[in-house]
Amino acid sequence: MDASQVAALRGLLATTGWPERTREFARALRSSARTPGGLLVFGPPDDEPWHLAAHLDDESRLGGLPELAPTLVRWEPPPGAPPHLRVGLERLEAARRGETLIVVSEEESAAPLLERVDDARRVGATIFALDTGDRELEGLAHEALTVPADDRLVSFDAAQHLVSAAAGEPQPRRGLRVRLARLLETISGPDV
Repeated sequence: MDASQVAALRGLLATTGWPERTREFARALRSSARTPGGLLVFGPPDDEPWHLAAHLDDESRLGGLPELAPTLVRWEPPPGAPPHLRVGLERLEAARRGETLIVVSEEESAAPLLERVDDARRVGATIFALDTGDRELEGLAHEALTVPADDRLVSFDAAQHLVSAAAGEPQPRRGLRVRLARLLETISGPDV
């Protein structure tokens, strides 16, 4: 899906709230991913999230955003795979504070996946979840975007396109006044 197709999809979904939800999630992801190599993408062993990783890599390269370049963490990388497809669970075990882990899973997470995510969270990694309503995974996540399996408007793949495209968008610089106003609104609620 190219930029014009994502724009068309956003136009079709304009009144549904999906563009705003995916953009908010993507902005949080981008602001969390601060260092090159610190954005880890992980999923179930039988459905590795190469799709989102590839699109984030494109957005990183095209937008000159090295902090958005993902590291796809795989359960069992095949021998002889290219270096970017050879990153195994040891990278997840080495996660640390300041790094971001996004877990992409269309199915309910099994215990081994949840244990590894919990371990990364315990050492200080920020956890994001893109899922279909996995309560246990979302309970570990700092930020979650749920794409209900029965949603007729947005497929799980389309949500990944919307998130990756939004992550690569230029972000407005926010001055101190804007940040303070947003903080005050969050604390006190919006003006009525």
